[in-house]
Amino acid sequence: MAATKFLALVVLSIIQYPQMVGGELDEATRERVQQHADNLSQEMTRLLQELELRSQEQSGVDWGALLFAALQQWQFWAIAGVLVLPFGLWWWLSKRSPEPDSSSDEESSSSNTDQEEEEDDSDDANDLGRFFEEHIQWPVQDLATECRVVKAVVADLIRVCQVLLSNSFFPVLQPAIGVGSAFEGWSPREEDIIYRLLVPLQPPRGHAFHLELGTAREMLARNFCIRVELECTCTRERPAGEMLCFLHHPEEELRRNQDPSLLGTLCTGSYLDVQKTARWFQILVKAAWVVLPESAQCRLTVLPSSRSCKFRVTKGNNKSLCIEMMFGVQQGDSDIFLSSQSTEAIFTPSTMWTESCAVAEVKFFRHVARQAPHDSFHLRCLQVCARILVGTGFSTYTLKTVVMHLLTTIPLSGWRGRDFLLRLQDIMRYLRCCLEEKRLDHFFFGNERVPEEISLPPDFRTVEPLNLFQRLVQHPATHAEALREFVELRDRLTRLLIYGR
Repeated sequence: MAATKFLALVVLSIIQYPQMVGGELDEATRERVQQHADNLSQEMTRLLQELELRSQEQSGVDWGALLFAALQQWQFWAIAGVLVLPFGLWWWLSKRSPEPDSSSDEESSSSNTDQEEEEDDSDDANDLGRFFEEHIQWPVQDLATECRVVKAVVADLIRVCQVLLSNSFFPVLQPAIGVGSAFEGWSPREEDIIYRLLVPLQPPRGHAFHLELGTAREMLARNFCIRVELECTCTRERPAGEMLCFLHHPEEELRRNQDPSLLGTLCTGSYLDVQKTARWFQILVKAAWVVLPESAQCRLTVLPSSRSCKFRVTKGNNKSLCIEMMFGVQQGDSDIFLSSQSTEAIFTPSTMWTESCAVAEVKFFRHVARQAPHDSFHLRCLQVCARILVGTGFSTYTLKTVVMHLLTTIPLSGWRGRDFLLRLQDIMRYLRCCLEEKRLDHFFFGNERVPEEISLPPDFRTVEPLNLFQRLVQHPATHAEALREFVELRDRLTRLLIYGR
């Protein structure tokens, strides 16, 4: 175990001292790097002393003392780690493949020995994975079970709402789709979990939705407006109780005998209004909740939200669940929706709906889960990244995009537990390169590596990829700050891997 920890710290030296971004470091950054190097050296020293005792007991050779002197200079380890680590990783993390032998006698006589060596190498290869799996304090949660509970509660709510709206001209609610990190199988921290679901909306009778892409200024965010149009519902012989045509019946008769159209309730002008839809749905959920059996044992508290319906369900004094229901209009028959979710913009007009790939992202992670090894650590990598982002200008979506790109470029067999550190290093290297180039491509635009089972609008596969780092191109000060924060991210990752929290 001491040898494993020692190797782990050498690996951390690679994470701690990658190629620097943004030219020479300033004095404050240099001091911080020096301080972390000193801490790393102290930890190495402690472990080497343990190695020294073990080596004396086992062989009488004072290997720890020989290495102890070299450890006193952190610069040595920064260089030695870069030069030696690839060979060490090859020895520790690779399984030896037996050389083909033309002699059947030799092959037969050495088969047992080869098998034992392979088993030993397999154990060594997994040492680092086991060490960090046990060392890092992961959130204590059962996401799969809680997601099933949340989906069941929301499904009951939707069914009651559908009954309440059966004779109205409000949007027609479809079954909710779980989206976001919890339904993708990971979450940043237990206390931050929000179970998000997207409720598809379809136009009511006599109405149609038409999607209008925003202007060139808004193209970067891919914002849309949803124009609502009335359709003719006239028939030769109208059965009793059938709806009147909003286009061809007198307004007085419509007011007297029929509920107002969607244009008169949830629209601003001719466009579906996000905020009006959110307020309407919050009232609807409150009314539906009292009908559910869960209301006898659980308390529902609607939380403030201008573009969604967010609420907390609490059972007695036990742990509560935070649920957010967003609304979306599907683009054709694809997995892309126009969503009510908030944008990064300071002000988003209430008639603006953001193009969302949340459903496609959930399908992507399900695809990866089916293809990946049973001990794949790609979701653990996302959890680690989300934890070190807190308080920085980087969003979890940025790191999730990086991981999605890497999952389609690095074979899924390379995301096993034993490759945990290497994949974290790849994530940081990829992010660093994107920062230097001021470009991070959106995963679903113009990307030929998107799995075919994910249904995208026709223009997605041919359009020029959206640059999620466009703001770094437009604002040099923002770019400089992002480079400084990257150094902080790298430091946080090192501390998390060393101390486990």
